[in-house]
Amino acid sequence: MTTQNFSLLLAALLFSGIAEAQQGADTATRQGQGKTNAAQVAKATSAWPKASRDAIKFMTDKYGAPSAVTSDAVMWGKTGPWKRTLVFRVEVAHQFPKVHMDVMQQWIDYKAPLDKYDELAAYDGSVVLERTAGEMSARCDREAANFLALNLADEVARGKRTVDDARMKYGEQIKAMMGMKPAPYTEKLMFNVAGNTQDADRSLPGM
Repeated sequence: MTTQNFSLLLAALLFSGIAEAQQGADTATRQGQGKTNAAQVAKATSAWPKASRDAIKFMTDKYGAPSAVTSDAVMWGKTGPWKRTLVFRVEVAHQFPKVHMDVMQQWIDYKAPLDKYDELAAYDGSVVLERTAGEMSARCDREAANFLALNLADEVARGKRTVDDARMKYGEQIKAMMGMKPAPYTEKLMFNVAGNTQDADRSLPGM
């Protein structure tokens, strides 16, 4: 299995349990990266919620076939600006900025200042920082919202916006997008994604 597939399935482990992740690992090993087909995906996800199926269709139309499919997640590796993408069967209700279901999580390499973690959590609970791996992700129902969430998270991390300002801007951009008006924060990542973002921390004395 490639390192990329392993990373995808490690993420699936968090949501699917050991047995399900092992099943997904076996499937990915047999199929290889990006070797699933439309029939496989449709069969595996036919009973999933509409939000999940819509996200899968969007990703497939834009980026091609997923890397692997389990009973709980559909996974893509490197696509466009994303390090990886998972679309989940299980929806997570989210009321910011309006009621919707989070189903699609997308990752980038990112190293946020440690003193900004609390502010980032207060800004949007669906933005997730992973310090050791050096990653940041957003989980929503569409790619445009994930672009928006991460663009504003970057501005909070750099001290360009306060939490309240970022949340207000988020709502403004969503309203503009839904009204078919310009909403540049929803169109792409507006900052450079750097590499070498991992933080291995340090060992305790005597360990």
